[in-house]
Amino acid sequence: MLKPEFTAGKTDWFVHDRFGLFIHWGIYATAARHEWVKNYEKITEEKYQKYFNHFDPDLYDPDAWAKAAKHAGMKYAVLTTKHHDGFCLWDSKLTDYKATNTPAGRDLLKPFVEAFRKQGIKIGFYHSLIDWHHPEFPVDFNHPQKDDEEFKKKETNRDIKRYAEYLHGQVRELMTEFGKTDILWFDFSYSREQNGMKGKGKEDWQSEKLLKMIRELMPDIIINNRLEITQDIHTPEQFQPREWVHVDGKPVVWEACQTLNGSWGYHRDSSGNFGDNYLVWKTSEMLIKMLIDTVSKGGNMILNVGPTARGQFEPKALERLRDIGEWMKLHSRSIYGATQSEFKPPQDCKFTQNGNRLYLHIFSWPFKHIHLDNMADKVEYAQLLNDGSEIKIQGHDLKGEHSSLSEKIDSKILTLELPIQKPDVVVPVIELFLK
Repeated sequence: MLKPEFTAGKTDWFVHDRFGLFIHWGIYATAARHEWVKNYEKITEEKYQKYFNHFDPDLYDPDAWAKAAKHAGMKYAVLTTKHHDGFCLWDSKLTDYKATNTPAGRDLLKPFVEAFRKQGIKIGFYHSLIDWHHPEFPVDFNHPQKDDEEFKKKETNRDIKRYAEYLHGQVRELMTEFGKTDILWFDFSYSREQNGMKGKGKEDWQSEKLLKMIRELMPDIIINNRLEITQDIHTPEQFQPREWVHVDGKPVVWEACQTLNGSWGYHRDSSGNFGDNYLVWKTSEMLIKMLIDTVSKGGNMILNVGPTARGQFEPKALERLRDIGEWMKLHSRSIYGATQSEFKPPQDCKFTQNGNRLYLHIFSWPFKHIHLDNMADKVEYAQLLNDGSEIKIQGHDLKGEHSSLSEKIDSKILTLELPIQKPDVVVPVIELFLK
């Protein structure tokens, strides 16, 4: 089986747990038009202030969030401490642009940390490297006011080095004020040039210096790859890789970052910049299959929820988390601790494997039989995972003639005899005990 090289961070628990919760939450939830609304609609600082002035999550209940995540089978959670608009969920000493100065009137990060730790869920912080609010963050091609020539001219003297000091200072706060943190999820570097403007990358963030500080303060922490210096995990976003992710020809620890509906932050309507089809919600079945697909390629999946401005998960989000949880309650053995298998699955199926247990996930239930190539002498027992009921095996003593078919069958093929009716679960799984 493929195995990534060791990295500085402690990833053994991560590759075992496989399934996490992403939460994008900030004052953009008040606009309810995507977390990039300030950029997409070219909103000035003055006009964006109304969202800060009216952010009052009176229904925020992190205990309810944590319980929903635990029921879904999620083992870690990553919350946006600060997104690109610069707004901070915690009581940072380095800015006034924070939750304590909104109508919320309190630190919103500490209750999250406490609630999720109480449920045994590991903690992660997403932290934006970008900051459209900070007065020293240069106006580049990602800035909301990139097309405002008068504004750009007035702000030409902004100093990224001063901003980097602020960035490092806030990360230090996060690493020293909330106890043990398991993941630090940065977003994002873009050092290319576009429209005559230079982007931002590791030199601007002073990434090497920043990483040194983080490792000293939190030696085991997992850090993603978005500082433009490869660290512990790679994070493909909004697509499913075709195979185990490789970098420089070598397999790496990776995490598929996925949304429920196309938007990371709370997005109330389907209309707007992205058209009427933008906010198509993924079905529970699709999400379960995405999780299986990810693990079958040696990866983790982190699934995002964007809470409302009042601090609640939407009913559609809760419904999907419940559905995933019902499936995970019966099938988590095929996810936790599992990884890519060397065996090739049959059509419309995915394999995951944990030691001598091979898990066949059946995406399309066939009539009576599934044939497994080159496995006739490799399986000692098979059962449906949802109820532990035996699945009969044919093929161990075959010499070219299948007992229930007139056609010739390769003697290396193992045949599973299935019930006619599909089990009453979204994706049935057969647990194969290897010899």
